[in-house]
Amino acid sequence: MEPNHIEAARQDISIRCKKGLPFILAAAVLWTAITIIYALPSLLLWQKIYLTFFCSTPLIPLALLISKLIKAEFSVKNNPLSQLGFYFSIGQMLYFPIIMWMFPNAPKGFIMGLAIITGAHFLPFSWLYRSRAYLIMSIVIPIVISVMGWSAEPSQLVRVPAAMLVMILIFGIWLGIEVKNVGQRASSPATGVTDANS
Repeated sequence: MEPNHIEAARQDISIRCKKGLPFILAAAVLWTAITIIYALPSLLLWQKIYLTFFCSTPLIPLALLISKLIKAEFSVKNNPLSQLGFYFSIGQMLYFPIIMWMFPNAPKGFIMGLAIITGAHFLPFSWLYRSRAYLIMSIVIPIVISVMGWSAEPSQLVRVPAAMLVMILIFGIWLGIEVKNVGQRASSPATGVTDANS
């Protein structure tokens, strides 16, 4: 693809799927549930891990529902970069064997590993969506989670999903502002594709 075509495709996918905002909002719902699970003192750690797995499964259906509510395209057709976004998402799954290993061997680090992988996988989307929010949060989330979870005792692990939830909420607000700005610039007849960065 020509450079101008790539830039036009990036702007198009950013506008039409609203920079993946439905997935971030869905993640906020799931991390709320995970935080509640880890806050329950009656549950054993292995039970919390099982329930966390269960809570993670509805991400895609929930994102699909949210995309309909906020009028974002869930799958962008006729855009050559839409398949790339799919590969970026699938790339996160390659790290899940590490999470599966941590369950029986290092259960205390399970939630920290899950949060770090989730945050780090946002990085390539910063290029696809031309987004500072994705770039900054893909760096901030792993660092903050590592600091908070490294020395946490099992009874203190709730602070890891709680911190993740706060950062996801901040991320969602920031991304919503980016989406609004991109929409406004795209609607201006004097705006070129290079103005889509937010």
